[in-house]
Amino acid sequence: MSDLFSVAASGMEAQRLRMNLIASNLANVETTRTANGGAYRRKDIVFAAHSRSDFGGLLKEASSAYNTGVKVAGIVEDARPLKHVYDPAHPDAGRDGYVAYPNVNVAEEMVNMIAASRSYEANVSAFKATREMALKALELGQ
Repeated sequence: MSDLFSVAASGMEAQRLRMNLIASNLANVETTRTANGGAYRRKDIVFAAHSRSDFGGLLKEASSAYNTGVKVAGIVEDARPLKHVYDPAHPDAGRDGYVAYPNVNVAEEMVNMIAASRSYEANVSAFKATREMALKALELGQ
């Protein structure tokens, strides 16, 4: 039962981190200068299956259809080109008068936010269902 709880909990944690990253992207939609120099680049999260290193965990992973949850494998910057807008009066304009703006698409980020929210809700439902099953099993034992 604890494995079922950990799978749902890892999914909720992963989606929470995804929501934070989406919020960061939306907050920086107009950021033309970062600490690293240049415009902000959209960031995305990469998920991977959570693996175990102990023998029992490896044995369970080797069995078919066993999942130990999800983990964040990394955060990557989007390689799509930045948006360039002609604005010679802007303090970050280049010699040609163009300003590089982040490659953040607000509509895409909103869709990602809805998807992350729904995934989080699905993990909450799985967690609650597991809890209910555990409680019913305890009632049967009485």
